[in-house]
Amino acid sequence: MTRTLVTYASRMGGTEGIARAIADEMQRAGIDVDLRPAADVRSVTGYDAVVLGSAVYAGRWLRPARTLLKRLVASRPPADPPRVWLFHSGPLGTDRATDAVPVPARVAAAASALGADQPTTFGGRLEPATASGFLAGRMAKSDMAGDYRDFDRIIAWAAAIAAHLRGSTAGASS
Repeated sequence: MTRTLVTYASRMGGTEGIARAIADEMQRAGIDVDLRPAADVRSVTGYDAVVLGSAVYAGRWLRPARTLLKRLVASRPPADPPRVWLFHSGPLGTDRATDAVPVPARVAAAASALGADQPTTFGGRLEPATASGFLAGRMAKSDMAGDYRDFDRIIAWAAAIAAHLRGSTAGASS
């Protein structure tokens, strides 16, 4: 069975919710999944695949996700490295929820070094009750407040990863 780590960095829970939906869908598809915050991941040894996501604030990934991404790149090339998929969340507002977030340069370079696609962008969530920090507080009082995550799209993305992993496993055993 393919063992997959789904890990995330989330400040106010929106990205964590995306990661949970990804992990749930992959488990439904028969993939063995561990779901953990990026700050708690010390090693990816023993995993066949890693799905890593971060919220994007002011054009940057959160530190725990950046640190784990650096660790993944630094540990290359093990004999059989895990396949890596990346996502980030952040666009807010009805008219922007499907906009691609520009990929931070270091994240783009790391994705390339890992042989991963550039991160998939999902809409973010910003609720006035949980907004913390000056900028988030101001944004939460505007028309940007709300939940712009498209769970149908998130689940479809996770299902595609699971199908890829099942296909890789089937091909390896034949």
